[in-house]
Amino acid sequence: MSESSGSVSAPPHIRLRFAPAPTGLPHLGTARTALFNWLYARHCGGELVLRIEDTNADLATAAHINQILEMLEWLGLDFDGEPVLQSRRSALYDAAVQRWLDNGLAYLDDGAVRFAVPDDGVTAFDDIVRGRVEFPNASIEDFVVRRSDGSATFFVANAVDDLDLGITHVVRGEDLLNTTPKVLLLRAALGATDAPAFAHLPLIVNKQRKKLSKRRDDVSLTSYRDQGVLPAAMVNYLALLGWGPPDGTEVRPLAEIVELFDLADVNAAPAMFDMDKLTAINGDYLRALDDADFAAAIQPWVSAQPWGTHLDSTALSDVAPLIKERTRLLSDAPDRIAFLFAEPEIDPDDWDATMVPPARDILDRAGSEFARAEWNAESLHASLREIGEEFGLKLGKAQAPVRVAVTGRRVGPPLFESLVLLGRDAALARLAVAQARLAR
Repeated sequence: MSESSGSVSAPPHIRLRFAPAPTGLPHLGTARTALFNWLYARHCGGELVLRIEDTNADLATAAHINQILEMLEWLGLDFDGEPVLQSRRSALYDAAVQRWLDNGLAYLDDGAVRFAVPDDGVTAFDDIVRGRVEFPNASIEDFVVRRSDGSATFFVANAVDDLDLGITHVVRGEDLLNTTPKVLLLRAALGATDAPAFAHLPLIVNKQRKKLSKRRDDVSLTSYRDQGVLPAAMVNYLALLGWGPPDGTEVRPLAEIVELFDLADVNAAPAMFDMDKLTAINGDYLRALDDADFAAAIQPWVSAQPWGTHLDSTALSDVAPLIKERTRLLSDAPDRIAFLFAEPEIDPDDWDATMVPPARDILDRAGSEFARAEWNAESLHASLREIGEEFGLKLGKAQAPVRVAVTGRRVGPPLFESLVLLGRDAALARLAVAQARLAR
């Protein structure tokens, strides 16, 4: 057989294929499968084919296909050659079905065509992840290979394409394990004497150890992109869902992951998706950015705020370093710096917790000292430390009411650097507002 579009070259020693079904938003599991295929292909110096399973025209719309391509581009996963569209290969599938009919290996059934599975024997294969897997043929029903509308089923397209494209390794999710014997039977019925190496990846589960479900869990890759997960961080985290580097160092450059990755090291046990771990890894990647790149990274989220629409890059570059160390998601950034560009929203719980005696006196003394202090972090720090000592308080306790008055919250960026950026006039005005509120 030959590829009807003529876009795929002769296969190298190692050739894998990523074959997503474009029937919805890109799923975390789909992204993990794409990544593991890519990692193994690049680790082995092989080739990776992108094959789009778009034979169902009602589900596989152009929009869905574009979403898959955008997902792969965002993750930075490249492929070899042009994408192979199964919708353009129907002649190959029809020829295969006709061959089975002619050879008595398939039969008509109410307009559809079914493959006649042998009643005896076993269909078995060695799975790189799961070991030896066997299916008694008696347990496999005669399955449909061509629907009554004339379209080939998933099993046919996979058997024909893998054979025709010279696929040497099939890496996919565990949920497709039970389709493998059917594909192998069809492959053998086409005259194949060999089979690709299979690696069925473990399920991804949530913290309750239940399989990730779009009805219950946030499984859309787009959602995490929109929350501000960096693509490099997502790739690093997805690589850890079922695999781990032998030296235990989980956060590392992609080139090192490629060098270390091996399908033989993938664990068959379910892999738990942990949002806390993902955001922690994302935080590591954010801290590794220089200040200019971090400022550029948060810019889209800041620009979406009413106060950030016209914020110039210089102002953002000054502010960004204050929050880089504690930011885990880019979408968190605007909330952390909003007080510098708009009147703060005072958190009522933080107000009640901090505005207790001697808070009013501390604010009064801070207003007086800040009015004449040199406007730099060191001077402001020294002034507030001395005020705290007057009231028998450590700096952390003394600065709490000042922080809430100025920023609206007890926790935030470094206070004194923030005061410098906010400016003397704005800082004194906010202290005065808090004093007036306490005086009521």
